[in-house]
Amino acid sequence: MIFLILNIIIRILYFVFPVSLTKAQNFPEFNFSNWAFIIITPFFLISSNLLIVKFKNSKKASASMALLVFLFSIYIIACGMYSSFIATSNPSNALTLYLIALSLISAICVFEYYETIILIIAVEILFTGLLFYSQTSATQMLYNQLISAILLSAFYLTSRYFFSYKVNYYQQVIEIREKNIEIEKAGEFKNQVLGMVAHDLRNPIAAVESLAMIIELDDVSSDIQDNLNMMKASCIKARTIIDDLLEAAHNDNSNFFEVEQTELNLLLKNIVSDWKIQHDHKADVLFTSSINPAYAFVNKEKLHRALDNLISNAIKFSKDNSRVDVRLTKKYDELLIEVQDYGLGTPPDMLPHIFTRFSKARRTGLRGEQSTGLGLSIVHQIIEKHNGVIEVESTVGRGTVFTIKLPAS
Repeated sequence: MIFLILNIIIRILYFVFPVSLTKAQNFPEFNFSNWAFIIITPFFLISSNLLIVKFKNSKKASASMALLVFLFSIYIIACGMYSSFIATSNPSNALTLYLIALSLISAICVFEYYETIILIIAVEILFTGLLFYSQTSATQMLYNQLISAILLSAFYLTSRYFFSYKVNYYQQVIEIREKNIEIEKAGEFKNQVLGMVAHDLRNPIAAVESLAMIIELDDVSSDIQDNLNMMKASCIKARTIIDDLLEAAHNDNSNFFEVEQTELNLLLKNIVSDWKIQHDHKADVLFTSSINPAYAFVNKEKLHRALDNLISNAIKFSKDNSRVDVRLTKKYDELLIEVQDYGLGTPPDMLPHIFTRFSKARRTGLRGEQSTGLGLSIVHQIIEKHNGVIEVESTVGRGTVFTIKLPAS
């Protein structure tokens, strides 16, 4: 198409500036070649588009495609060569177009080894024929053949270089595709395993918890009560781990994320109230807001889970009778939800890793709470799916603040 457009532009210039161009040296030959290029090139253009449609349907290459590329390459090189001969009877003085044609074909087209050799032989035969046609002297013919041999040698080396480069690139693409298929299969297998874990472990855990509650109905000693409390706490911890694993897998594989316009003050008040009423913790969770109302498009269940993780994490690393602040503010077009504790804090070397799944930044809480390394990675996933950002600042011994930035609706 580019070659056709260039020749059409030249033809238009002939009509716009007829006097200056028609008096140029060898104008009849240039005029003839220009019409020939305009007539012949559309056949290659139409044929290539038809074969492209065929390839998109079949996803397979064919001999006709390779033949078209080969013929088009000879055509382009012949056009450059013929133009060089028109410019002067001694082509060694005007091989620019011939060189450009060889360079373009070597860079754009991909040839097998035998195709490259056949193309070089065909071009050399054509070049020799044009030398005889132009009635070049023996000395000039030898000189021109030497120059052509140098150009064709450069064409061969360049063509093989680009062939190797493109083959390596294609092999990398194939390898990446195969790896992606393996990853997808591994992801499906992981989901199946997690589903089995959720189904097969939740029931016995619930049975153990129910049994502990039944035993509590009788009068038991303080030692037995302590053991029962440990049993129930272990069951809660096991359920939390299962929920975290399933949530992480679901966030990885789910593209559907349902949101609705929500007033965040009410949502956050309910979350904080749940922590005050339903959770037996020694830290006081407080909510404050500087904007009311504050609307954003969120998934209530997912955001609730993210904030539960942040509040739980804050309490885990806070001393008894400490405070956890949940604040809602607005900055420009963003709503900011901050969860701040005044406890242990996080060392600077751990901060870059805290949102990584199963990260090395996980630590045991002040009361011996164990960490799966999944909580903050789940929070990060949830906030990203809300088109939001989560940031963290921490000072060792003074506490940590997590800031969630959500677009206001």
